[in-house]
Amino acid sequence: MALMSLTKENQQRLLNLAKNSILQGLKIGQPLKINLADFPRELTEYRATFVTLQIDNQLRGCIGMLEAVRPLVEDIIENAFLAAFKDPRFPPLSKEEFDKLEIHLSILTPAEQIIFESEQELIAQLRPNIDGLIIEEGHRRGTFLPTVWEQLLDPKVFIQHLKQKAGLDADYWSASIKFYRYKTEMIT
Repeated sequence: MALMSLTKENQQRLLNLAKNSILQGLKIGQPLKINLADFPRELTEYRATFVTLQIDNQLRGCIGMLEAVRPLVEDIIENAFLAAFKDPRFPPLSKEEFDKLEIHLSILTPAEQIIFESEQELIAQLRPNIDGLIIEEGHRRGTFLPTVWEQLLDPKVFIQHLKQKAGLDADYWSASIKFYRYKTEMIT
């Protein structure tokens, strides 16, 4: 589960692309268009990303993908646009909010299934502030990025909230429940 470790220059390029995609959305209601040939290989590899938007340290939008389905630069551009204008928890971003916006990018490693026999065994394997988690139970699915550990420090509480995010009861458990972990490279 190796992280990518982009150069500072390429990290800045991704932040600029996210910002410009949101600006383009404010102007014409569409994400930024790019030519993949303009970017180095490390920015065109298929990677899963999340774009988190905050204003005054409050969530203002967060959209992403758990699987790599398109080149890194395209995923950042699309998720930035979606986080600003299509997150169903928030109204579309306004021009007035744009100047106060903080953009956080998370580049995910491929998820790995965690093997466990009980909820206690699962909790014992968690690595706070390192692991992002995905829960799957039937058609229900949810994830928390590693940054969520900042609000939910206790692994048991972390799991309870993740279950609720997936539409399950906090104390729900079954033999078919699955958890996967991933790490992220954060760019701010």
